[in-house]
Amino acid sequence: MIAQPPIQFDRTSGVLEGANAWERAASLALVAGSKVSSLFAHRGYNWCANLLRKTLPERDIAVRLNPDATFAFPYGDGYWSKLLNRSFRYEEELELLFRASADVDYTLLDCGANYGYWSVLVTSRPFGSRKAIAIEPSSKNFARLAHNAVINGNRFEVMQSAIGATRGVARLSGTKHEAFSIAGAAGAGGESVPVLSLDDLLDDGRISPNGKHLIKLDVEGVEIEAIKGGARVLQGDAVILCEEHGNDRNHTVSRYILEQTPLTLIVHDPASGRFETLTELSILDRIKVASHVGYNVFGTSSAFWQDRFHRMNATASQRVH
Repeated sequence: MIAQPPIQFDRTSGVLEGANAWERAASLALVAGSKVSSLFAHRGYNWCANLLRKTLPERDIAVRLNPDATFAFPYGDGYWSKLLNRSFRYEEELELLFRASADVDYTLLDCGANYGYWSVLVTSRPFGSRKAIAIEPSSKNFARLAHNAVINGNRFEVMQSAIGATRGVARLSGTKHEAFSIAGAAGAGGESVPVLSLDDLLDDGRISPNGKHLIKLDVEGVEIEAIKGGARVLQGDAVILCEEHGNDRNHTVSRYILEQTPLTLIVHDPASGRFETLTELSILDRIKVASHVGYNVFGTSSAFWQDRFHRMNATASQRVH
């Protein structure tokens, strides 16, 4: 059976092309669901969208994120269908940093890349056409990641691997494509995947010790191990962008960065629009309002990148919210 061509959606214009009547109706439901559920941090949206997806033909949608970036995923996917809502901003604090760094010659290490959203964007012209290495352990996710590289001219590198403290092999567990993890017990079932450390990327010559790096760690429970495995990389001009889980009231990842590493800990405060340098963690009690949501924090020892955050704060009042 020949696969149907993807539905096309332009986030700038809102034009949806190539969809039949039912698929168009579904898009209205997906957008309405995103707008309503945004009032409570999109709780329940993924489940409802995935239920709706069961009534749709198996088909991709290719979303034009900007004139130089196309991101494809299965139509009706619970995690990514929020992009049909043009007012939805995915991980706004990361987009702010990437946009503000468009003039910097850096490489994105997109660890736990999923389908490659950030690699697609960062390598596009509005974001400076920067380099990216997209790293994803799941073979199913990797196939979609590789496809997104192809439809964007193979302008970023893809690697199938997990990120951890040391080189090795691990078992991947989980049922949701956005939440696969190697954090389970050693005897856990699941797909066997290679593991690399961030410093292995240096040793293997994939990144330069003198380069600038933004390192997104979406590694589902092994953030601390990944940080431990990147000690040399993080001594240079690098920033780690990693997720604090909303249901973790101990703020484990941030606490580790603050208390166990030489890195400066930074968080974006949505109330002020500023990137705040933390010396203690009480601000996270206020920021982390939804238990089912991840909140990004940043760690760096680089004077260059700390200055970049300061520059972003200087223009915080000028941003349109």
